[in-house]
Amino acid sequence: MKRVGAGHALYDDRRGFLRKGVWAASAAAVGGLFFGDRPSALAQAEDGRDLTAGDVAILRFLAAAEILESDLWQQYNELGGVDAAPSGYVAALSVLDGDMSQYIADNTDDEISHENFLNGYLASKGASPVNFDAFRTLPSSQASGAKQIGRLTNLMRLTVDTSWWTRYRGTTNPDLGATFPQAIPSLNIGQHTAIPRNDAELGDPNNISNHVQAIANTAGFHFAFIEQGGSSLYATMAQKVTNLEVLRIVVSIGPTETAHFQTWHDKAGNAPPVTDGSLVFPDFNSPAFSGENLKKNLIMPEPCEFLRGLPACSIVRPTATKGVAMGAVKALTRDGLFLGQSREFFEFLRELAEEADKATREL
Repeated sequence: MKRVGAGHALYDDRRGFLRKGVWAASAAAVGGLFFGDRPSALAQAEDGRDLTAGDVAILRFLAAAEILESDLWQQYNELGGVDAAPSGYVAALSVLDGDMSQYIADNTDDEISHENFLNGYLASKGASPVNFDAFRTLPSSQASGAKQIGRLTNLMRLTVDTSWWTRYRGTTNPDLGATFPQAIPSLNIGQHTAIPRNDAELGDPNNISNHVQAIANTAGFHFAFIEQGGSSLYATMAQKVTNLEVLRIVVSIGPTETAHFQTWHDKAGNAPPVTDGSLVFPDFNSPAFSGENLKKNLIMPEPCEFLRGLPACSIVRPTATKGVAMGAVKALTRDGLFLGQSREFFEFLRELAEEADKATREL
């Protein structure tokens, strides 16, 4: 059983980021941000057992995911949370639900707490926390209320996958090869902003334009897209953990991601019909959305195929473990979340994903 302890250096060859000479200068400039001082041994968990290298890799990838989530949710919170100034955007979000601003603020707080806890836990065990500060280079919105700081994520050129809507209403399972149509096909084509890019797009709270409502609707569907990914990620990673304390961490944080998804799933169905150029949000109350695969108030996961030969079961899906971390990276990349990021950023993120995907439960 491979454990991280005396004589084992975490990420011995630092492969990827330092292996290729083309990035040597960048690595030198960034210094120890990513890998820090490699410990000679890791502390034990409370159950008295060592953490395996796989446990550490899983926690580092989850910490990375939470850092990225914190970055995007902070952008939403600045323009749509409880402390945001009144605007057409805030009013348009409230069309989806009157408590949207509070939910956005709470979701933001949750992700920041996850980020801080996971990195704090890693540090307490002698493992290197994850640090993306060198990549906070993407532009902020120019709308009043947005902090003018570098970002990790882009919310202004998104291509949002809305197949989660039909997947959770379906009776088939992506783990068994099933595919699902887009609920909002035009949102999955081209690039769309989910936050106001300037003051003109903040809009008038007393006269919400189609354009501002479309931005808010885009945000509503993007909220759910992000959080359904977290639901699957934690459920999957729990199957690969060895140490019981690490397992407790993963299965304790995971359900909060599912709670987020359930909330946003419900609110997305309240998005009003609106057309903004090529972007078309349908009327979810129309007969066309009355079937099992589209009906807006079917927000509980419908029973689906799970284990072959057994009855259908209501579950989070997908939860198959093969390549899940890299799958999450690819999904977020297709979303446009990282448009404008550097090659070094993608290499670092892929490195974290590869290490997490290699992890296996050691018994």
